[in-house]
Amino acid sequence: MTDPAGAAIVDAVVYAVPASGGSEARGRKTVAVEQVDREFVPYVSVVQAGTSVTFPNRDPIMHHVYSFSTAKTFEIKLYSGNSRSELLDKPGVVTLGCNIHDWMIGYILVVPTAYFGKSDAAGVVHIRDVPAGSYDVRVWHPQQKAAAANQAAQVESNTRVNFTVEVSPRKPKYKPPLDRMKY
Repeated sequence: MTDPAGAAIVDAVVYAVPASGGSEARGRKTVAVEQVDREFVPYVSVVQAGTSVTFPNRDPIMHHVYSFSTAKTFEIKLYSGNSRSELLDKPGVVTLGCNIHDWMIGYILVVPTAYFGKSDAAGVVHIRDVPAGSYDVRVWHPQQKAAAANQAAQVESNTRVNFTVEVSPRKPKYKPPLDRMKY
């Protein structure tokens, strides 16, 4: 994953949808998106449709997590500690926010396949245990300027697919010092 200048892109999601249309359900598990230092951690997550997500609050203050996204609408009102889980059963982008701390934003991409990964600081994504066959490989990033073209790929062993995506820099919002927080 690189931008047009060749720089690595972090937090890009790459997923492979079998050309046959079907995708096995891997052992669906519960994934956590934590609140740490008044931020969602990780900033970007990717899960297969049918996965439950929890939102543990690791901060000494309360949060009010919500999503009004088409893929999943929910609200977890003011809480600290552990939260209930939310089943993400519809593919799409789930944008997270906190009603109390407006700078907090996070993203979960819910994909219709078991074959996915997220780019690291070097822009590399490893998707393991993909059976040989034909796939439609797709990419998504929360700050992409335009949808990236899908790539058809014939997966053998160690298949490599390169994407170039134009993304806007992430612009964090002002976060006041913790000692000025009420919740």
